[in-house]
Amino acid sequence: MSYDSKDKAARRAAEHTEYDAIIIGAGMSGMYQLYRLRELGLNTLALEAGTGVGGTWYWNKYPGARFDSESWSYGYSFNEEILKEWSWSEHFAGQPEIQRYCNLVADKLDLKKDIRFNSRVASARYLEESNRWRVTLTDGTEFVTRYLITAIGLLSIPTMPRFEGVNDFKGVWCHTGLWPKEGIDYDGKRVAVIGTGASGIQAIQEIAKTAKSLTVFQRRPNWCTPLHNAPISTEEMEDIRARYPEIFKHCQTTAACFIHTHDPRSALDVSQEERIAFWEKLYATPGFGIWQGNFHDIHTNREVNRQLSEFVADKIRERVKAPKVAEMLIPKDHGFGTRRVPQETKYYEVFNQDNVELIAVLETPIERITPTGIRTSEREFEFDVIIYATGFDGITGAFNQIEFEGRNGRTLREEWQHGPTTFVGMMVKDFPNMFMVMGPHGALGNQPRSIEHNVDWISRVIGHMEQQGIELAAPKPEAVEEWHDFVAEKAKGLLANEVDSWMTGVNMNVQGKEKRGLVRYSGTAPEYRARCEAVISGGYEELDFDRFVPGDAVSADAKQAV
Repeated sequence: MSYDSKDKAARRAAEHTEYDAIIIGAGMSGMYQLYRLRELGLNTLALEAGTGVGGTWYWNKYPGARFDSESWSYGYSFNEEILKEWSWSEHFAGQPEIQRYCNLVADKLDLKKDIRFNSRVASARYLEESNRWRVTLTDGTEFVTRYLITAIGLLSIPTMPRFEGVNDFKGVWCHTGLWPKEGIDYDGKRVAVIGTGASGIQAIQEIAKTAKSLTVFQRRPNWCTPLHNAPISTEEMEDIRARYPEIFKHCQTTAACFIHTHDPRSALDVSQEERIAFWEKLYATPGFGIWQGNFHDIHTNREVNRQLSEFVADKIRERVKAPKVAEMLIPKDHGFGTRRVPQETKYYEVFNQDNVELIAVLETPIERITPTGIRTSEREFEFDVIIYATGFDGITGAFNQIEFEGRNGRTLREEWQHGPTTFVGMMVKDFPNMFMVMGPHGALGNQPRSIEHNVDWISRVIGHMEQQGIELAAPKPEAVEEWHDFVAEKAKGLLANEVDSWMTGVNMNVQGKEKRGLVRYSGTAPEYRARCEAVISGGYEELDFDRFVPGDAVSADAKQAV
């Protein structure tokens, strides 16, 4: 046995195997959930596949990766000391800064002592005889826990295209979501980027600056609008810091927890001149203003959406010199804002450069990856580097990577074979004491604002169970059905739900995800929070509770913390 193997064996023998709570993931969801459960006095362990904290911001190290929400609206709101200490350098921070922030939070709150890194979960099985969960890692290590919380992310499973020959390529290649720590040298190299979604757009902007040549293979274009990023001065940061309570309170009132909120007017209530002037102003506004701060009916009225789409299309035509290339970059299969809108900085101007070429793969399909590059139906390309910006298996993908097994041996895949069903996006029928931070049918939007709400709700349920001596909690079947009906009702009339995207459960790179489904909650965040709060104020009528067996003790620390 090698020294490494001996060290690992000794570590497994020395560590605890039974916990009150186990969290899968140590991103922004997992870190805050760990903090809250420790407040309840629970012996808690977080299992993290990577070597560091941050989740999305640990794995996505590709060039150009950054926030598309304002930095100061994205960070945690719960800790006054961190809010006072941390200063953001940009309105939309880049990945290195975000990862430093996550590490500061973990160190400040001493979270890493309860995180087991390099620990990828293979399965989680509910043990009915003991009312516990057995969690097994890919290396065979097992843990037993009473509470199981998933904090595995909405977009955490990279997907590769189904091309032949991917492993034949002799140059450097990777997916943007699995960018190597040591980085990739693309300066002066012949580079291919496959995909023009959000991560592809961010990477293309940076790679084009120094690559000898950049060939972009695009299946379908996305609507993009300018990020308008800028540094944050010391004085501005002090002003932001003084306004944090106001900022976070405002985020709680908006539809998707962004600082932007929809204009209550219809676009048809104003003249064409006023409408265009308003759109010009929004196009010049930083961040998601033109998407989240627009007339409310851009998401539901086809004619309004058509006019807005044409406005943004004209902006693309103004910015791209070659008319043919401009038209290639204008979406024809969906209207503006019906998919999440990538934010860009001179993305369209990249295609004016002599070293950049755009290939439409629906017209000239990629036939295979070769040892030296890519072969399409028309020609063969040679590359030194291939970057796959081909997206993620959204919302349910991370759950499908783990074998979850609930009551009666029923797996989560079986439970969700016709689409996910949940209670308030955080619990699943017949999976007792399993909670999901940011699960299917939960509120999306500005993630940390929703994360904090979900973690707090889960912690309140668990705290109630600890205080009252309750052994098990699971949603009643009728509560799951009612929630599903509510989610379906909120999806009606939205143009976005008529479009193929990860938000409607479609990913052409994933078998079985070629058709749209009901995978997200489309209502507003305030409505969602009100419904969750009603569960607690109504005495948890939607949940089935089972009591402790006689003789079991309730944690005194937990009682005191509730």
